[in-house]
Amino acid sequence: MNKGEFAEALADRLEISRAQADRALTAVLEIISECMVKNEKVAFTGFGSFDVSERAARTGRNPQTGATIKIAAARVPRFSAGATLKAAVNAKGGKKK
Repeated sequence: MNKGEFAEALADRLEISRAQADRALTAVLEIISECMVKNEKVAFTGFGSFDVSERAARTGRNPQTGATIKIAAARVPRFSAGATLKAAVNAKGGKKK
Protein backbone atom coordinates (compact mmCIF):
# COMPACT_ATOMS: atom_id res chain seq x y z
CA MET A 1 0.00 0.00 0.00
CA ASN A 2 1.42 3.37 -0.96
CA LYS A 3 0.59 6.84 0.43
CA GLY A 4 -2.20 7.44 -2.10
CA GLU A 5 -3.86 4.11 -1.37
CA PHE A 6 -3.50 4.75 2.35
CA ALA A 7 -5.13 8.20 2.00
CA GLU A 8 -7.98 6.63 0.04
CA ALA A 9 -8.53 3.96 2.72
CA LEU A 10 -8.42 6.68 5.39
CA ALA A 11 -11.00 8.75 3.49
CA ASP A 12 -13.31 5.72 3.22
CA ARG A 13 -12.91 4.80 6.88
CA LEU A 14 -13.58 8.35 8.14
CA GLU A 15 -16.13 9.22 5.45
CA ILE A 16 -14.22 12.34 4.44
CA SER A 17 -12.95 13.51 1.07
CA ARG A 18 -9.76 12.07 -0.39
CA ALA A 19 -8.22 15.57 -0.31
CA GLN A 20 -8.96 15.96 3.42
CA ALA A 21 -7.52 12.53 4.15
CA ASP A 22 -4.40 13.31 2.12
CA ARG A 23 -3.88 16.60 4.01
CA ALA A 24 -4.35 14.84 7.36
CA LEU A 25 -1.94 12.05 6.45
CA THR A 26 0.66 14.52 5.17
CA ALA A 27 0.34 16.53 8.40
CA VAL A 28 0.84 13.41 10.56
CA LEU A 29 3.92 12.37 8.61
CA GLU A 30 5.35 15.91 8.79
CA ILE A 31 4.82 16.05 12.57
CA ILE A 32 6.54 12.70 13.07
CA SER A 33 9.44 13.82 10.85
CA GLU A 34 9.79 17.16 12.65
CA CYS A 35 9.89 15.43 16.04
CA MET A 36 12.53 12.99 14.86
CA VAL A 37 14.67 15.82 13.45
CA LYS A 38 14.58 17.34 16.96
CA ASN A 39 15.59 13.92 18.36
CA GLU A 40 12.19 13.48 20.05
CA LYS A 41 10.56 10.08 20.33
CA VAL A 42 7.01 9.68 18.97
CA ALA A 43 5.10 6.84 20.65
CA PHE A 44 1.64 5.43 19.96
CA THR A 45 0.76 3.02 22.77
CA GLY A 46 0.16 -0.47 21.42
CA PHE A 47 1.15 0.47 17.85
CA GLY A 48 4.80 1.42 18.19
CA SER A 49 7.31 4.22 18.45
CA PHE A 50 9.47 6.23 16.10
CA ASP A 51 12.85 7.46 17.27
CA VAL A 52 16.37 8.23 16.11
CA SER A 53 19.34 5.96 16.63
CA GLU A 54 23.00 6.95 16.50
CA ARG A 55 25.15 4.78 14.24
CA ALA A 56 28.88 5.00 15.00
CA ALA A 57 31.51 5.53 12.33
CA ARG A 58 33.00 2.28 11.09
CA THR A 59 35.10 0.78 8.34
CA GLY A 60 33.63 -1.29 5.57
CA ARG A 61 34.65 -2.89 2.30
CA ASN A 62 33.70 -2.02 -1.25
CA PRO A 63 32.24 -5.34 -2.48
CA GLN A 64 33.44 -4.75 -6.06
CA THR A 65 37.06 -3.85 -5.32
CA GLY A 66 37.59 -5.13 -1.79
CA ALA A 67 39.04 -1.74 -0.84
CA THR A 68 38.57 -0.57 2.74
CA ILE A 69 36.31 2.47 3.07
CA LYS A 70 35.32 4.68 5.97
CA ILE A 71 31.60 4.86 6.70
CA ALA A 72 30.66 8.07 8.52
CA ALA A 73 28.64 8.19 11.72
CA ALA A 74 24.95 8.86 11.09
CA ARG A 75 21.62 9.39 12.76
CA VAL A 76 19.08 6.90 11.44
CA PRO A 77 15.30 6.71 11.88
CA ARG A 78 13.99 3.66 13.72
CA PHE A 79 10.55 2.16 14.30
CA SER A 80 9.82 -0.28 17.12
CA ALA A 81 6.53 -2.16 16.96
CA GLY A 82 4.31 -2.21 20.05
CA ALA A 83 2.83 -5.30 21.68
CA THR A 84 -0.65 -4.88 20.16
CA LEU A 85 0.74 -4.52 16.64
CA LYS A 86 3.05 -7.51 17.11
CA ALA A 87 0.13 -9.61 18.34
CA ALA A 88 -2.04 -8.57 15.38
CA VAL A 89 0.70 -9.40 12.86
CA ASN A 90 1.32 -12.79 14.48
CA ALA A 91 -2.37 -13.67 14.98
CA LYS A 92 -3.57 -16.97 13.60
CA GLY A 93 -5.00 -16.71 10.11
CA GLY A 94 -2.50 -14.05 9.06
CA LYS A 95 -1.21 -14.59 5.54
CA LYS A 96 2.44 -14.60 4.68
CA LYS A 97 3.37 -13.08 1.32
